[in-house]
Amino acid sequence: MNTEETRVRKTIPIVAASPEADDGDEVSLYVSSKKIYPRSVQGVFAYWRWFFVALTQLIFYGLPWLEWGTRQAVLFDLGARRFYIFGLVLYPQDFIYLTGLLVIAALGLFLFTAVAGRLWCGYACPQTVYSEIFLWIEHKIEGDRSARIRLDDADFSIEKLVKKWYKHTIWIFLSIWTGFTFVGYFTPIHELTMAFFHTILGPWETFWIFFYAFATYGNAGFMREQVCKYMCPYARFQSAMFDHDTLIVTYDEQRGEPRGARSRKADAGTLALGACIDCTLCVQVCPTGIDIRNGLQYECIGCGACADVCDTVMDKMGYARGLVRYSTQNAIENNWSTEQMLRRLRRPRVQIYTMIFAALIIGLFVSLGLRTPFKVDVARDRASLARITEYGTLENVYRLQIMNASEKAQQYKLLVHGLAGLRIETDTEVMVESAQSRWVVLRADVPYGSVEAGSHKIQFEIQAVGTDDTVVEKSVFIVPR
Repeated sequence: MNTEETRVRKTIPIVAASPEADDGDEVSLYVSSKKIYPRSVQGVFAYWRWFFVALTQLIFYGLPWLEWGTRQAVLFDLGARRFYIFGLVLYPQDFIYLTGLLVIAALGLFLFTAVAGRLWCGYACPQTVYSEIFLWIEHKIEGDRSARIRLDDADFSIEKLVKKWYKHTIWIFLSIWTGFTFVGYFTPIHELTMAFFHTILGPWETFWIFFYAFATYGNAGFMREQVCKYMCPYARFQSAMFDHDTLIVTYDEQRGEPRGARSRKADAGTLALGACIDCTLCVQVCPTGIDIRNGLQYECIGCGACADVCDTVMDKMGYARGLVRYSTQNAIENNWSTEQMLRRLRRPRVQIYTMIFAALIIGLFVSLGLRTPFKVDVARDRASLARITEYGTLENVYRLQIMNASEKAQQYKLLVHGLAGLRIETDTEVMVESAQSRWVVLRADVPYGSVEAGSHKIQFEIQAVGTDDTVVEKSVFIVPR
């Protein structure tokens, strides 16, 4: 049996149900899986795929190296619990914005899928992008599809060893660089670079660099289409977001059937054949190994490779392009024109998604624009509920954390309200450096006996000096019995 067509099978014995049954019958728990060797293809959709490969990797690898003033432009500093996104400084208390981004991303996925199917999977998904890069490296080293098949089938040789070693060396280097860049979003990448070359990386940085490298190497180098077919949940619930007006890669069965081979000079009408010459190139270029002529399948990632290669074949045969194309099920069944198909983009489902999506984006940006550029947390000192001072006042102690989310040092004025005679005995002005936080111990007191026993609500007012920005935080003043 060909080794490329088999996988390890695990079997279990089946106990005979009757005297006539043979003992020792076995049933395979796993189906054989054939390794996929995608053929390289050129065409308009292939160019778009490589455009998005270049764009996404330029952003991913380049963004950590951008500087914003004296710091990294995009940095998620988990240790300091601050997240820098260009001029925006966020704290864990800004988690609501992350929630908003996740909701927008989910709704954007619903909208985009309802309109254009799995174009995200086919053009910009990291799994697709890195699989394309790894396949390109493999193609450059081992050759085209037929050469790769022959090399894998061949017996051990020096040529095979060198090519495989060379390919995996480049794969591993790229994977480690990818893991290093990923960690560079969480640890300042200049510091990470120096630590890496001086071999003084911390344990967590080391773990995540090699963990992410291993995931990239395994997913893009070996698992490839298995991730899309079996691991990605999107492939499983996409049908809930598709309808008959969703743009998908489709095979025009009315035009293509009955399929059959013929020479370029043959008249398909005379032979009673459709436009499909049954060359199977659409199967050979598919990264997930499906036959698009069998209709819509959950494994299809909408990359358009089959459309590119089919158009090439149609050109050679002198037939019209578009036997395999991006279209909708309704457009194919009803022979709609492109204009008629595009009109269905305004269907109610898409309009509702669009309105909600736009409202969420506008709301997020308005909220970010109106947010106060600093935050305050107030906590009472648990070590001391209240005490009588030497001056005859009753004192409560508080701890204030002032978080400056602006890009410049800021002076803050502290005020307290809520009780007659309540005042702050410590410094009422505090300086906090840019994009930093500072804990302040604050003592507030009232004349002893002026307030009845119990817990009384008060408010701390923190004002940014020189601006109109003010934050009010509630707390309580304890008067013991």
